[in-house]
Amino acid sequence: MPTRPFTPLLCLAGSLLLLPQAGCRSHQYAHVLKDHQQDMVGSHEAGAETFNSLVDESVGKLLARQAPPGAVDELSGEPVAKRICFVGVENFSSEDIGDFKDQLFEQIDSSVAASGQFQTVSTRYVENGLRQLRLLPGDLMVPQNMRSFSTVMEQSGQPFDYLMFAKLTSGTTESNKSYQRDYLLTLELVDLNTGRSDKESAKVRKGYHPNRFSGWMKYSGSTSR
Repeated sequence: MPTRPFTPLLCLAGSLLLLPQAGCRSHQYAHVLKDHQQDMVGSHEAGAETFNSLVDESVGKLLARQAPPGAVDELSGEPVAKRICFVGVENFSSEDIGDFKDQLFEQIDSSVAASGQFQTVSTRYVENGLRQLRLLPGDLMVPQNMRSFSTVMEQSGQPFDYLMFAKLTSGTTESNKSYQRDYLLTLELVDLNTGRSDKESAKVRKGYHPNRFSGWMKYSGSTSR
């Protein structure tokens, strides 16, 4: 029986038929990071490796500088932790931090509460108070707004001694196709009774490069630019 010639044209036609099927077969893989494993480093913007470090350092440095609580519970004789009203994270960096904004808030709030040095006011009460007065966190620096907000919180059974703000900023230095971005997280603690404020910041510097070789050349110890 004669065989049909297997021409290059038939081979090309068969390949084209298979292309759409091959293109539709994409896969996504994931794995759970253990506690001892490092955070993944974002290739285009800040990620967990940046934000986790900023929160740990800024909260630790700020609380370490605060005087221990002076009031003592009359029944137990134990020190009474002062209450902090944390009103939110402001993002003034060049990046849209997306869902990290809410996570930053929770991380800072939880870190302050876990220190045992202060108590934190429930986020739900804070949001409800601001919504009721139609205020933004920055509006609380106006004395009248502050008094109104304090009154609303006291009526809700949530008096506080301090306001706390968090602000994320960034600065970018470009070098050809590579660039360095410095991330700065600043925490500000405002004493409601005296009006005095205390600030503490943490910085993470991060380099971005078009390829691995560019990054190696920048930081291999060479003095050339």
